[in-house]
Amino acid sequence: MNALTVGDFTLSDDPFGLMRAWMDEAKASEPRDPNAIALATVDPDGLPDVRMVLLKDFDARGFVFYTNDESAKGEQLAGTPQAALVLYWKSLNRQIRARGPVTAVSDAESDAYFNSRHPRSRVGAIASAQSRPLESREALEDRVTALEKQFGDGPIPRPANWHGFRIAPQQMEFWQDKPNRLHDRVVFHFDAAGRWTRQRLNP
Repeated sequence: MNALTVGDFTLSDDPFGLMRAWMDEAKASEPRDPNAIALATVDPDGLPDVRMVLLKDFDARGFVFYTNDESAKGEQLAGTPQAALVLYWKSLNRQIRARGPVTAVSDAESDAYFNSRHPRSRVGAIASAQSRPLESREALEDRVTALEKQFGDGPIPRPANWHGFRIAPQQMEFWQDKPNRLHDRVVFHFDAAGRWTRQRLNP
């Protein structure tokens, strides 16, 4: 396959190589949360829903984020286990788009990440009935305080309805800003043979 570039990068056949290179640069240039993604799902009526979440891991298997099964996105993924994401780095004038089927990560992966979080964040995950109506801010803070007293200095178990999801991308697009809106766009497709193919797109 002939060499193909996006900005200053020469692409390999593996889109995750470029993803890692761009993420490393973003970690040095973005003022906050270079791993923030816009995550899109659809509700039972097919109406798209999008929100910002944090990308917690990625490798050749896909992109991992964590949420409550009973949240809006958790219920939407249960009904339609497919999603799309966008990473946008304003400091670098770059974005990455990806989409594909979604599956739950293993309990071991979910436990490892949950236990790496700050104790108050772990308690918050238990206290929050995510996406459900909340009678008041004080009620949520009271639940957090009660749980902190309950757990004390002991272990804080991961709730069964809180875990990771992995998007296995079937398509990834890399976008680099260029003068006069003549941007670089290269899209990768994962084919039926389990290989990535790539193609340049018009801006």
